[in-house]
Amino acid sequence: MPFILWVLFIVAILPMLLAMLGGYCRYRQFGKFDNHYPRSQQAHMTGLGARVMAAQHNAWESLTLFSAMSLLAYASGLNLADFSYPAGLFLLSRIFHPLFYILDMDTYRSLVFWIGLFSAIYIGVKAITAF
Repeated sequence: MPFILWVLFIVAILPMLLAMLGGYCRYRQFGKFDNHYPRSQQAHMTGLGARVMAAQHNAWESLTLFSAMSLLAYASGLNLADFSYPAGLFLLSRIFHPLFYILDMDTYRSLVFWIGLFSAIYIGVKAITAF
């Protein structure tokens, strides 16, 4: 399987891993889960838990972007191996982004966000110009 599709698989799992970590943080902060109004309870999270939840939301957003760029790469007919380096760079950025979010390192978080964004856009532009 081409590396870009492995990256897509891993990036699709990241939001769920962050959701589990967020659930743990929610339980620690409130002592229970409010299954009737979980979003309301999440909205009241502070500190580490709030940062984990924000990282999860951003992971879902980046998954949407990378999914679209991966689809364009596939549809372009180009060799998917040609997208390995930008896909790898995107993956690294998406691994470090939540870590920097959780550690409250906003400058580094923003830096890896932009690296990931430009990597994904590069894949899309390269794919579109092949049509």
